Amino acid sequence: MAATAECDVVMAATEPELLEDEEAKREAESFKEQGNAYYAKKDYNEAYNYYTKAIDMCPKNASYYGNRAATLMMLGRFREALGDAQQSVRLDDSFVRGHLREGKCHLSLGNAMAACRSFQRALELDHKNAQAQQEFKNANAVMEYEKIAEVDFEKRDFRKVVFCMDRALEFAPACHRFKILKAECLAMLGRYPEAQFVASDILRMDSTNADALYVRGLCLYYEDCIEKAVQFFVQALRMAPDHEKACLACRLKKLEDAIEDCTNAVKLDDTYVKAYLRRAQCYMDTEQFEEAVRDYEKVYQTEKTKEHKQLLKNAQLELKKSKRKDYYKILGVDKNASEDEIKKAYRKRALMHHPDRHSGASAEVQKEEEKKFKEVGEAFTILSDPKKKTRYDSGQDLDEEGMNMGDFDANNIFKAFFGGPGGFSFEASGPGNFYFQFG
Repeated sequence: MAATAECDVVMAATEPELLEDEEAKREAESFKEQGNAYYAKKDYNEAYNYYTKAIDMCPKNASYYGNRAATLMMLGRFREALGDAQQSVRLDDSFVRGHLREGKCHLSLGNAMAACRSFQRALELDHKNAQAQQEFKNANAVMEYEKIAEVDFEKRDFRKVVFCMDRALEFAPACHRFKILKAECLAMLGRYPEAQFVASDILRMDSTNADALYVRGLCLYYEDCIEKAVQFFVQALRMAPDHEKACLACRLKKLEDAIEDCTNAVKLDDTYVKAYLRRAQCYMDTEQFEEAVRDYEKVYQTEKTKEHKQLLKNAQLELKKSKRKDYYKILGVDKNASEDEIKKAYRKRALMHHPDRHSGASAEVQKEEEKKFKEVGEAFTILSDPKKKTRYDSGQDLDEEGMNMGDFDANNIFKAFFGGPGGFSFEASGPGNFYFQFG
């Protein structure tokens, strides 16, 4: 039997099919034009409907997705708009406006780094595009505000965090993350109505947002509505079982309840050692070290055992440590941070607070940044030296150990770290647009 050859036959489109395709394109163009007309009249819902009809007729036309993305952006539906903008550049990578819209959506949602990539691509296609140039600067400004806010939140400078988030939200109005951070800081500042308003606004759009539920609870907690606050914390944990802050808030409530129970117990029996011990441990867990020391002193006076003496010494040590500079907090690292993590943290914060970077700021700001720059250098000097770090961790007084920081020069550390004179320079050109040059 002769072998049969197999081959793929490419069928040419028939004339009726070509005519049908052309008719679909004409109809799609008609829908697009109607969409454009509604867009010009600011009737974005109708414009959206007609652009959708155009896409249904010709789903591989990049400009139709771009137009619908623009409409969704005007409606404030940035996440949906992002999907359309991304589809438009998938279909046509040379579509400059598609990359601009993709970047604008990323930026509005707070994804500044992704926005930068989109604007960079637009500039590769059209290096003179003024909108891409400006939006690229805006995205960099947002990243800068984020970095500053992160450091200042750790330092509990909540007013500055609110300022940074307000500036960032000017470019990223749909970013829930920025709004939540602002709301949390407003609560920490005692501005509860403002914090509640921001959190409630997010919950109107997303009733399952665990962070917003947590902020609502936080406001109620500080206003002494404890039971209502716990309800919000529990609800936040239902939405996000690993929500760390909500877990801590619930635990804090339990610790405060335990402290109250122990206080009532010792009122009835002033020699009830177990109640003092339990309350002292709760004070330690909530970092109320002075109260813990008082309770452990009472315990040791009542029962002079080695165990009670050690508990008292531990509490006294933690109290002493709490009254000095927290170098881990200054660098923003964990107490178990590696040498590389400490170096990385120093690099980040030294650049952020270097006096040259703030040469155009007010005298007050310059003084504050210089102080922070010096503290960062001090922290690095201690934590990067194993012997000094061990002494610091053990609670020893560093001045007594011959490590007086009074004459400390942070600039010497900075120069050594960044390669000496000429190895590093700052050039600033507006908020968030800093250029670092390394030799």
